[in-house]
Amino acid sequence: MFRNRYAAVLLALFIAVSAFAPSAQAQTRRHHRESAINHQQRVARNIQDTYSHKYELFGGGGYLRFAPGPVGPNYTVQNVTSVPSRINEVSWNVAGTYYLHPSFGIVADVRGHYGNARLFNNEYGVTNPLITEYTFLGGPEYRFYRREKIAIGAQLLGGMTMGNFDGGSKAVPASLLGMWPTSNRLAAGAGLTMDYNIYPNLAVRVTPTYVFTSFTASGVNMQDSFGFNAGIVYRWGRQ
Repeated sequence: MFRNRYAAVLLALFIAVSAFAPSAQAQTRRHHRESAINHQQRVARNIQDTYSHKYELFGGGGYLRFAPGPVGPNYTVQNVTSVPSRINEVSWNVAGTYYLHPSFGIVADVRGHYGNARLFNNEYGVTNPLITEYTFLGGPEYRFYRREKIAIGAQLLGGMTMGNFDGGSKAVPASLLGMWPTSNRLAAGAGLTMDYNIYPNLAVRVTPTYVFTSFTASGVNMQDSFGFNAGIVYRWGRQ
C-alpha cells in the first residue's frame, strides 16, 4: 500500500512539472521579447531626443599644418635661405549650428591659428616670428549617420581669413622674410564631424579638417592645410 501511494505521488509531481515547464518557458520567451522591445523603444526615444535639438554649440582646440610662405624652386627671397614649407600651429575653434532637420544644419565657424615660422640666415636677424590667422567660415552640414551614441556628419564651409605675418617680425615686412604679406583673403574649409554622445544634449567631438587659404606672393596664391579639432558639443532647443 505504501509503495503504491508513493508511486502515485511521484507520478502526480511528474505530471505537474511537465505541465508547468512549457508555461515557464513561454513566459521566459515573452519576457525576453518584451525586454528587447523596451530596449528598442528606449533607443528610439534617445535618438529622437538627441537629434531633434535645434541649436548646437561646439568649442575646443586643435592643430593645423600650415605653409607660412611660398617656398619652392620658383620662389626666392634675397638673404633668406630657408622657410619651412609647413609649420605646426595650435588652434582654437568655436562653431554654432542651426538645424533645419535632424540631418541638415547651417554652420557658423570661427577659428584662430598660432605658430612660429622658422627662418634662417636673413640679414634682419629674425628667426622665429609669431604668425596668426583667423578664419570666419559658414556653410551647410549634413549628418549622414545618426545612432544613439555615435553621429557622423560632413561640413563644407566658405568665408575669409585674416593673416598677420608681421606681428613677430620686429617691424620687418613679412614679404622680405619670405612669408605671405599680412592680408585678408578668401578661405574655405571642409571637415568630418564625429560625435560620441554622453547625453542627448552633450557630446565629445573630433573633426579632421581641411582649410584652404589664398594668401598671395610671387605668383603663388593657394595653401592647402590639414589638421583636426576636438572639443565639446552642447545642444538645446527643439526643431
